[in-house]
Amino acid sequence: MTTPPYPQPAAQPGPQPMNPSDEKMWATLVHIGGIFYFLPSLIGYLVLKDRGPFVRAHTAAALNFQLTMLIASFVGAVLSILGIGLVILLAVYVVNIIFSIVAAVKASKGEWYTYPLSITFLS
Repeated sequence: MTTPPYPQPAAQPGPQPMNPSDEKMWATLVHIGGIFYFLPSLIGYLVLKDRGPFVRAHTAAALNFQLTMLIASFVGAVLSILGIGLVILLAVYVVNIIFSIVAAVKASKGEWYTYPLSITFLS
C-alpha cells in the first residue's frame, strides 16, 4: 500500500466548537423555538451544549425557562377547574412569546441573557 501524497487530518473526538456567528444564530433559533414550548429548547440543548459557551448558556437558559413555563401551564390547567387557571394559561402564553422574542433579539446581538421568573434546573 502506498501512502497518500497529502497529510490525513487527525480525527478529533467530540463535537467541534462553532464560530461566534453560528453560535449566535443557533442561540437565536433556540429562543424563537421557545414559542412552541420546551421541545425545541430541549433538542437544542442536547445537540448544541458542547459546541461553545455562548450557545450552551443560551440553550440552558431557554430550556430552564421553557420548563418553568411548562410547570406554570400544568398549574394553570389544574386550576382551570376553578376558572383562574384560564387566566394563568393566557398569562403563560403571552409571557412565553414576549420573553422568547426578547431573548432571541439579545442572542442575535451576541449579548448574554437570563430569563426573569425562570427556575434554574441546569446551568
